[in-house]
Amino acid sequence: MFKEYRLNKGLTLEQVAEACNISWRNLFRIENGSYKSAKFETIIKLINLLEISDKDVLKLIKDFQK
Repeated sequence: MFKEYRLNKGLTLEQVAEACNISWRNLFRIENGSYKSAKFETIIKLINLLEISDKDVLKLIKDFQK
């Protein structure tokens, strides 16, 4: 989900990673489903930066609980 939003905004991994103060490798992992090990603050930064919809945030929460 994060990758889709990032690409729709025309942002690179490096740009988003820098804005969230994480490495591009960590962002890559988050985009590929390893977000369960990411810090809550990082996920919030991504949601705000990428302007992710409330509906998709709820989907993310449901996926996280699995």
